[in-house]
Amino acid sequence: MDLIKKYFPDLTPHQLDQFQAMQALYKDWNLKINVVSRKDIEELYLRHVLHSLGIAKIQKFNPGAKILDVGTGGGFPGIPLAILFPESQFHLVDSIGKKIKVVDEVVEGLQLKNVKTTNSRVEEIKGEYDFIISRAVAVMPSFVSWVKGKTAKNSNHDLKNGILYLKGGDLSEELKTYKTASIYDLTDYFEEEFFETKKVVHLPLKYK
Repeated sequence: MDLIKKYFPDLTPHQLDQFQAMQALYKDWNLKINVVSRKDIEELYLRHVLHSLGIAKIQKFNPGAKILDVGTGGGFPGIPLAILFPESQFHLVDSIGKKIKVVDEVVEGLQLKNVKTTNSRVEEIKGEYDFIISRAVAVMPSFVSWVKGKTAKNSNHDLKNGILYLKGGDLSEELKTYKTASIYDLTDYFEEEFFETKKVVHLPLKYK
């Protein structure tokens, strides 16, 4: 929790309570349905919560913004961002039912009113979103093909509507065909060793 306070010092008492409650909720549910590795559950705030919040260092979401979290797994990056931006709307999608069950329970436990979940492949999701977020669920060409046509027409943020993707390692080969992609090193925002190879990729996507 100290990590979250260190990098996000302006959280309200309610937000702090929600972040604090995540540990017990995930530990409890992880015993029943393993969505976070045993090692990672002990470093939940570093490896999952703060990593997810790296997106917020690149782009803050406006009230009313619609965000689609693809392949959310245990609820990352969507749940930490939903706590941080309570006036934005988050749609968390995963094709694996047991993962969405855990997400539903965590959302209920945290009393998050700005999150909806769907157990589905993302290709079947209808709707348009300001940003489509994810944590390295596929190589970029595959991911782009899945989310095509899901970007809202009007951009209301500093960055153009499109993908905000948490990735690691050397992305030059994977992104060489995407001339409009921007790569942000999370080491510019977080000093912990874990973030040495971690990045956020922004890829604007055209409406329809």
